[in-house]
Amino acid sequence: MKTAIPATFFAMIFFLCLPAVQAEKEHEQPPPLPPVKAHVQTVSLTRTRPQVELVATIQAVQQAAVAAKVTGTITELPVVLGMRVNKGDLLLKISAEEISARVRQAQAQLAQAERNLARERKLLKRSAATRETVKNMEDMLAVARAAFEEARTMLGYTTIRAPFAGVITRKLVTSGDLATPGTPLIKLENDSRLQAVTGVPESLIALLGKGDRLTVHIPAARATVSGTVAEIAPAADPLSRTAPVKIDLESNAALRTGQFARVVLPVEPATTLLVPAGAVVAAGQMDKVFVLEEGRAVLRLVRTGGRDGDRVEILAGLRPGEEIIVDNNTLLVSGQPIEAVQ
Repeated sequence: MKTAIPATFFAMIFFLCLPAVQAEKEHEQPPPLPPVKAHVQTVSLTRTRPQVELVATIQAVQQAAVAAKVTGTITELPVVLGMRVNKGDLLLKISAEEISARVRQAQAQLAQAERNLARERKLLKRSAATRETVKNMEDMLAVARAAFEEARTMLGYTTIRAPFAGVITRKLVTSGDLATPGTPLIKLENDSRLQAVTGVPESLIALLGKGDRLTVHIPAARATVSGTVAEIAPAADPLSRTAPVKIDLESNAALRTGQFARVVLPVEPATTLLVPAGAVVAAGQMDKVFVLEEGRAVLRLVRTGGRDGDRVEILAGLRPGEEIIVDNNTLLVSGQPIEAVQ
């Protein structure tokens, strides 16, 4: 007759053996990390000339917001957006019947004053009029002539012509609209001469002088052009603490008014740490580099600054004389062996 072994017996054996299994696992070591070949570079201080980039806008040197001087209905508008016009070309015509009537009235009064003067001069020769009467008629003729010239000038304001050669960049009215004095109707720009307009912080304005050469980047045009400082405002804006500066640009067919630009402003030389851009690895919102210590890669978080070509400025996290890994570092693990390649 066989005796049944109680289940509690097996449970006791399991719990007695468990500590031994756990102790064996604790003594197991993780597999060693494979060595990685990478180029190593010693960090050193570099004397650089930092650059500050300022936001700018491309504008035409010569531009005009064409407005009416008289009130009237626009009857002719032969221009369209992007159209090129020459100096003196018709931009628009305004119908102002009251001005036309005033011209006819002034013209009639002028003719009457001329006849009156001619009659009095004939009477004076016959001694039938006085010199005082003739003098009064001459004064009345001068007044009538001035009134006629004024009315004719006002009539000339109903025809608006291009003040210079350029391109139509804005058209704010259409035929049939009412034009009123001082209200812009058309914007005309001479796009053959362009400039970058920017605001320079008051702390940096002393570094600029009229005639200085600056570099201007225009991302939309994928162009980099050279410019000459043409105007520097003598006073800073009290709100933005910047002074407007205008920079005349070299001719470039890819540039358009209104484009976004960046003006590179050189500042005083400085000494800083520069490392190859490949040495810096992005880690979320942080940047990291790997330092070579005793043949192994050691992770180091750093704070980066500006860029100088293919180099990155290190503001904190590294010291001069340390060796950093400059490539093959995206998958590195801190503590991994490194086979340095010079």
